[in-house]
Amino acid sequence: MRPTGRATCTNPGDFSQQPSLHALDLKIPPPIVTLLVAAAMWALARTSAGMEMPTLVRVGAALARAIAGVGIAMAGVIGFRRARTTVNPKKPNAASSLVTGGVYRFTRNPMYLGLCLVLLAWALFLSSPLAFLGPVLFILYINRFQVAPEETALSAIFGEAFADYKAKVRRWI
Repeated sequence: MRPTGRATCTNPGDFSQQPSLHALDLKIPPPIVTLLVAAAMWALARTSAGMEMPTLVRVGAALARAIAGVGIAMAGVIGFRRARTTVNPKKPNAASSLVTGGVYRFTRNPMYLGLCLVLLAWALFLSSPLAFLGPVLFILYINRFQVAPEETALSAIFGEAFADYKAKVRRWI
């Protein structure tokens, strides 16, 4: 029998070890954070000189990264759907399965990695040095206010299975 690449909930509802949440923890869905960061990148790009880059190279590089980002993010969503677990980033405590197969063998956060690649593509398209701050700020925000609370919830739900997974697979890449 082939392993499914997922673990089931061993300790549902036990969040006694969770620290109190920060006001921004799990409040703004990552796609909204992505749109806000993208808008800020656009505003910054309009205030600074762009980098000289041939249009074909700039658009090609941006398109390649955007396609890769969307593909990685969709692979993450498909993995969650197949496992019949929640995709809602505001409710990690509703997770019913720990997905460790597919794209989750390479990154614990393919959906966020995909969004970050889309922001990197946007920065390339804008061709402004200041726009490249966007993906960095996205990672910092998502790590603190999304991933950390999610990992706390997953640790409480899946215990040793999540600890083993965390030890084997990187958070991003």
